[in-house]
Amino acid sequence: MATSTLTVDDFDFDLPEALIAQHPARERTASRLLHVAGGQRTDRVFADLPGLLAPGDLLVFNDTRVIKARLFGRKETGGQVEVMLERIIDARHALAQVRASKSPKPGSRLLLADDAFVLRVSGREESFFQLELEGEGDLWSLAESHGRLPLPPYITHLPEAEDEARYQTVYARHPGAVAAPTAGLHFDEAMLARLASLGVGTAHLTLHVGAGTYQPVRVERIDEHRMHAECYQVPEATAEAIRQTRARGGRVVAVGTTSMRTLESAACGQGLVRAGAGETDIFITPGYRFQVVDRLITNFHLPRSTLLMLVSAFAGMEPIRAAYAHAVAQRYRFFSYGDAMLLERQDPPET
Repeated sequence: MATSTLTVDDFDFDLPEALIAQHPARERTASRLLHVAGGQRTDRVFADLPGLLAPGDLLVFNDTRVIKARLFGRKETGGQVEVMLERIIDARHALAQVRASKSPKPGSRLLLADDAFVLRVSGREESFFQLELEGEGDLWSLAESHGRLPLPPYITHLPEAEDEARYQTVYARHPGAVAAPTAGLHFDEAMLARLASLGVGTAHLTLHVGAGTYQPVRVERIDEHRMHAECYQVPEATAEAIRQTRARGGRVVAVGTTSMRTLESAACGQGLVRAGAGETDIFITPGYRFQVVDRLITNFHLPRSTLLMLVSAFAGMEPIRAAYAHAVAQRYRFFSYGDAMLLERQDPPET
């Protein structure tokens, strides 16, 4: 089916609210794992993953670290505000969503965290406000000291001690994300060690997930949707690891859709990637021909979302529809703290 004929209704499904995971599994590797290969589906547990990989395969992880991006305060005129950082550009500048009874105008001052610091609105960039820090300090440390962990909107409780640890991957290194790369939440240190002992390679890249990841698709035809841009970095060591994997006949396994989008954005032909930094607004929909990723580990995604469109492009629309129906029937847990899938790539037919 051509992308130009697809609508958001093609990616809708009924999800009982009780299946939206509000808390993580007892242990990271205790989640369930649905293995999908075309029309074949196998129910497993995530601890089975090493047995589904082969020596010489390469797992590519997103090592971004979630920052405490949600801030509360008031406008100088008195109204309450909530600031959700989208991207900290540097120590004194950021892009953010701002919730207030009236949208703040350029020049407005936002007094945050019981007046601990002030951000001035300097302009707009599409749906985001450009903010500048006044006075001393830097935005990284101020967010860490005064911010709240930005749990997704479908998680209904306030952040707890459990979330501080579990809404973060064990390999998180580079702060900048406002949403976790959730497929990686299933890995613990013991599993990483086991994978290494079996000869499965690992590599890292960084994509700072933005708040726009939760933005709904507001158009009917999906080819009219425009993605928000996110920053990424592919180290030279990761580009080289992929080259070596290709040379020995191994498979490149993206851990999460953020790793997938970064690798496909950095593709340079023959299944390889180009090292370096960049921004991506790649929108992967059915009909896309994947260049780098052979297999994908991912969680279950929201109805009508760009991520559901991505996995439908990767594994096939009908296999994904059937897999999601199976997951609902078998009461898999959905979204950030939910269960996982291992997807095999199903290339579209040549045209």
